[in-house]
Amino acid sequence: MSDSRTDILDRVRAALGRKPGQPPQPLPPTVFQTRNLPTPERVELFVQQFAKLNGKPVRVRGCAEACSVVRDLINGKTAVVSNAPFLRECGITDLAGVQTGFTARDELSAACATADFGITSADFALADTGTFVMLSSPKEARLISLLPPVHIGVIPANSLLPNLDELFSRVPKPADLSSSMVLITGPSRTADIEQILVRGVHGPGEIYAIIVE
Repeated sequence: MSDSRTDILDRVRAALGRKPGQPPQPLPPTVFQTRNLPTPERVELFVQQFAKLNGKPVRVRGCAEACSVVRDLINGKTAVVSNAPFLRECGITDLAGVQTGFTARDELSAACATADFGITSADFALADTGTFVMLSSPKEARLISLLPPVHIGVIPANSLLPNLDELFSRVPKPADLSSSMVLITGPSRTADIEQILVRGVHGPGEIYAIIVE
């Protein structure tokens, strides 16, 4: 180890009140700050935050209305629909132009690469940031929410949580449930060195949230 690095580390230890070789103190216990919001307030907050991110929220009453909204959005184009049971319950898997039931990754990739829409549900949604929470699984393949140019998320209102702390209080170890947990907050966006905002570079440039109350 170089002298300069040793000097820097020694100063860091001194600032922390520690000596070389002394093990660090245990981390303090995790404290979650949850919010006790009734479902209607969660829905209203999610809608406000989602719209601020250039997402397009739609509130519907029941599965039949959700299916009708999705039919109008697709409007004769093609869509890949995840295997989430809630989407089948809403009748979305039976719409014209829809492909679903994929179990082979190569077939799913090929379908998503040419589809106009990717339609998923979500395991949870976070009201205070307008975020979809997706636990990757055979029922909810993450590619469907990432590859098509437009993502439609259809979620029951009771899946809305107030905030991220509430999520981790319910799912403290996501890796025990899924190979990946994806948090989707608004359409894909990036900015180059000149800070010019561009949407849709790394994922869908347009995103809808259909909230079934």
